[in-house]
Amino acid sequence: MAELLRIYDENPSQKHINKVVETLRNGGLIIYPTDTVYGLGCDITNTSALEKIAQIKGVKLEKANFSFVCEDLSNLSDYVKQIDSATFKILKRNLPGPFTFILPGNNNLPNVFKKKKTVGIRVPDNAICKSIVATLGNPIVSTSIYDEDEVLEYTTDPELIKEKWDHLVDIVIDGGYGDNIPSTVVDLTTTQPEVIREGKGSAENL
Repeated sequence: MAELLRIYDENPSQKHINKVVETLRNGGLIIYPTDTVYGLGCDITNTSALEKIAQIKGVKLEKANFSFVCEDLSNLSDYVKQIDSATFKILKRNLPGPFTFILPGNNNLPNVFKKKKTVGIRVPDNAICKSIVATLGNPIVSTSIYDEDEVLEYTTDPELIKEKWDHLVDIVIDGGYGDNIPSTVVDLTTTQPEVIREGKGSAENL
């Protein structure tokens, strides 16, 4: 059964963050708040945890379009090819924020993603999220958790999330009610930024 762990966004408890990071390092799965919807995540370096998430989502791991959640833009060169200054300015203007930017992947991608030409990069404006990634020391792989409800596409109440995901994950972080609008997905691998999915982030700044 999953543990429901209350962490406050204004001042995340380092003790609780350490517990989450230990779970991630041991191959555990977490559900955590972002600046948009709640996400399902694991340590990017743990293949068995990645496979678990792919299985839950019903996709083949090597074809899965998971986002890489980074603490800030300094992580970019770990997994992304060198980008031009115009692209970097777009990232700097909009991150941290409710965007997922699709960028060209480089040769340092984890083995399971080696065949992928692009990666989705997220830097959520959420202190809990940023603290987890900073303490872990590398990005977490993330995917949104959907709801079967036809009206509410995303579950926003952490207690209801725990009820539903109790036997699938190790920790559900209660960071308060989440949003039900996902991030705006923007492809920056083309000559002009292309909005793939409109979400919470305003495309005006692109």
